Amino acid sequence: MDYKVGLAGRIILLAISIFVLAYFIISGSGVFATSLFIIIILAQTIFLISYAEKSFKKVRLFLDNIKQDNYSTLFPVKFDGTEIDDLHIEFNAILAKLKEDQAEKEANFQYFRSLFQHLSIGLITFEEDGKIQLLNTAAKRMLNIQQIQYISEIERVNKELHHAIHGLRTGGSELIKIAHPDGIMQLSVYVIELIMRDVKIKLVSLQNIQSELEEKEMEAWQNLVKVLTHEIMNSIAPISSLASTINSEIEHKLEHNQKTSNQDLEDYQMGIKTIERRSEGLINFVSDFRSLAHVPNPKFSTIPIKPLLLQLKTLMQHQFENEQIMVNCSVEPENLILFGDQNLIEQVLINLIHNGIHAMEDSVIKVLTLRAYIDESGKIIIEVTDSGKGIEEEALSKIFIPFFTTKKKGSGIGLSLSKQIMRRHKGNIQVKSEIGRGTTFKLIFNA
Repeated sequence: MDYKVGLAGRIILLAISIFVLAYFIISGSGVFATSLFIIIILAQTIFLISYAEKSFKKVRLFLDNIKQDNYSTLFPVKFDGTEIDDLHIEFNAILAKLKEDQAEKEANFQYFRSLFQHLSIGLITFEEDGKIQLLNTAAKRMLNIQQIQYISEIERVNKELHHAIHGLRTGGSELIKIAHPDGIMQLSVYVIELIMRDVKIKLVSLQNIQSELEEKEMEAWQNLVKVLTHEIMNSIAPISSLASTINSEIEHKLEHNQKTSNQDLEDYQMGIKTIERRSEGLINFVSDFRSLAHVPNPKFSTIPIKPLLLQLKTLMQHQFENEQIMVNCSVEPENLILFGDQNLIEQVLINLIHNGIHAMEDSVIKVLTLRAYIDESGKIIIEVTDSGKGIEEEALSKIFIPFFTTKKKGSGIGLSLSKQIMRRHKGNIQVKSEIGRGTTFKLIFNA
């Protein structure tokens, strides 16, 4: 029987029983008849409530199954066309769809977990309390560990790595050297902070870049050797040739007992002076090389950037006026502070300003812009922009190589030295240039 018909029938029977009971009470019928109908009415009320709750119990069972992720229960279907049957069909369809979604979600989870485990990059995720959620195979191999429960246990592997993981914020990276049974590893540590379901999670990636560094180091040494060979040969070849010429002439005169005229003495003197001058140039070159190889360790202190830029502007004001250069200076916010070695940072900025002045020698419009700000990732940026002729693409990739220079006069160590200083500050220096549209050097400091 349909649920509505059954419910309506029970309500009607209950109403009739109540009506009959009222009639017996009014007509003064016997106690037995009245008591009997009271019992019947109570029984009908209980049966009505039980009948009405039958569907609610099924709904509650259905919701409990969903709550407990139990999608295997099936509600019986008789295909008799009743509403209860329809309700069971809907319940079963919903449970089947939820079971399918759960299976798909589990398959995706296993897929990404397998992918996570087999990546060549080491990955670690941990919660705010330090409890590790995931630690993939590559990370275990790099750190030479089997399993750890808390991120603090990495301190036993390498203290610098432990400090970097806790100190770095989203987008931060650091290069850490660690000892490994297979040899020394250079790990690039990168950190991202996430919030999932109101839980703070830190994702740490570890990439062994030892082979890449060795390749770049070899390439850098090859470039350096080429430049050194070129510069030294340029100085030694004329010195050797001139010394050989003077020596041959003196030997010839000694062998033939010829007297040396004043003109010959002047020629010898000029030759010796040339040898002396070229030797001094070679000594200066070696001195520049030594200064490049011995960058002092920074003495860190707080540096208000706006006063720093204004002091540099004042320091070089005479040169700006002589070259008719307009200088723009902006700092946002005005109280922006940098943590570093002021003397070394000044040295970098002076070098970049000199480069800008040199680049604008033949420019009609001469504008030098000094700008400091905080970028979207929270890093402090200082830019030095000139309106000069720009740097050709071929030279742009070589300007940080020691002794490479596009100037007619210059040692070629300024930008190399600047890059080393920025590396000592855990920062970087980048350049962007367009022919005819000027050049921008960007100093990047991790906040």
